[in-house]
Amino acid sequence: MAERKKILQIKNLKQYFNIGKPDEVKAVDDVSFDIYEGETFGLVGESGSGKTTVGRSVIHLYNPTAGEIMFNGHNIRQLKSTKDQLEFRREMQMIFQDPYASLNPRMKVKDIIAEGIDIHHLAKDSQDRDAQVAHLLEVVGLNADHSTRYPYEFSGGQRQRIGIARALAVQPKFIIADEPISALDVSIQAQVVNLLQDLQEQHNLTYLFIAHDLSMVKYISDRIGVIHYGRLMEIATSDEIYANPLHPYTESLLSAVPVPDPQYERSRKPIPYDAAAHEGDDKERHLVEVVPGHFVRASEDELPAYREKAEQYRAQLV
Repeated sequence: MAERKKILQIKNLKQYFNIGKPDEVKAVDDVSFDIYEGETFGLVGESGSGKTTVGRSVIHLYNPTAGEIMFNGHNIRQLKSTKDQLEFRREMQMIFQDPYASLNPRMKVKDIIAEGIDIHHLAKDSQDRDAQVAHLLEVVGLNADHSTRYPYEFSGGQRQRIGIARALAVQPKFIIADEPISALDVSIQAQVVNLLQDLQEQHNLTYLFIAHDLSMVKYISDRIGVIHYGRLMEIATSDEIYANPLHPYTESLLSAVPVPDPQYERSRKPIPYDAAAHEGDDKERHLVEVVPGHFVRASEDELPAYREKAEQYRAQLV
């Protein structure tokens, strides 16, 4: 089997705010992970864990405090020329969390979607521009005649589809989906996720899917990274994270996921996570690969127990 291509490599990423002040915030603290071409990497954690900050640092909405972000073999912090930056912006796009705030209320839908087409000169003339917009609207499940309307005339789910069409307009290779369904009704969430999966297949897209809904992340992701207080606690395939979580924080998150079974729900007991007990000592902890493909944040003396648990689980699968 051919070795998979790493489209994104993040090494020791740090994103601090108010540096040197009493209210300094270490939003992302020494995070490293890779994303392979064509996969969906889910990044999960509770509110304030730093997952959105990771996404915004990757697309360079924030200038990272330290660390390296390699996209298609290029360090994005070293893209100085306008041409290189435009090419990067075209290849990487973002779908934002709030479908209400992320669309300009004063612009018609066709102009919102075509903004990237205009910037990158992807249309031969106005007729070609309109044709591209009409096609994109149909691709995301809207009608071509919606192009002359304004965002306030649409529901939340429809607005998010417009946001997806805008991201697709420049034919990107990589899309950061920042909690794209959290502001939508539950009945609409599955439709949007299914749309994202269909688009990934049709356009050979790679996703960084940021969310706090663990059940949805399992459904869409190939691999999952669990983040807490700006640090990655665990990375593994979605199946292994759910069937055999190693880090206590991952166990705690999973124990809080509701299940559509009243009998189970009555007896379910969430596992509390005590950060002070697991991170409050002076031990050095790093993200370590305990078995191939399964990483966990651990100190030297914690590794044997994690490794034994991971190996026992894998042995059962053989």
